[in-house]
Amino acid sequence: MKYQAINLSEKLSKFNEHWSPKVIAEMNDYQFKLVKIEGHFEWHDHQGTDEVFIVLDGEMFIDFRDGQVKISQGEMFTVPKGTEHKPFAEQECHIMLVEPRGTVNTGDIKTELTADNDTWI
Repeated sequence: MKYQAINLSEKLSKFNEHWSPKVIAEMNDYQFKLVKIEGHFEWHDHQGTDEVFIVLDGEMFIDFRDGQVKISQGEMFTVPKGTEHKPFAEQECHIMLVEPRGTVNTGDIKTELTADNDTWI
């Protein structure tokens, strides 16, 4: 087995597109995904799973039907399963998502922002 740390900055330098999560590691049935975001995403939910957002650089917001949360660099937030939400960032923000393998970024809806799933970098 080859033992090597994953360099997040190096992985982030390999892509430029927004709202397109890239898998960098797995633990059991969970994937760790890097994503660059800017602007507004779609309203959606994930009926079968919670979703963890960890901000690596910048700041982001998540709108809910009854409020909003701001997540800054070095902070994380868990969206409970089944909770409708809409992430956005006023400027480019780099985040890590932690979610089960097979989770589609737009939940059960398909839009122009639905990314290919299980894309590794």
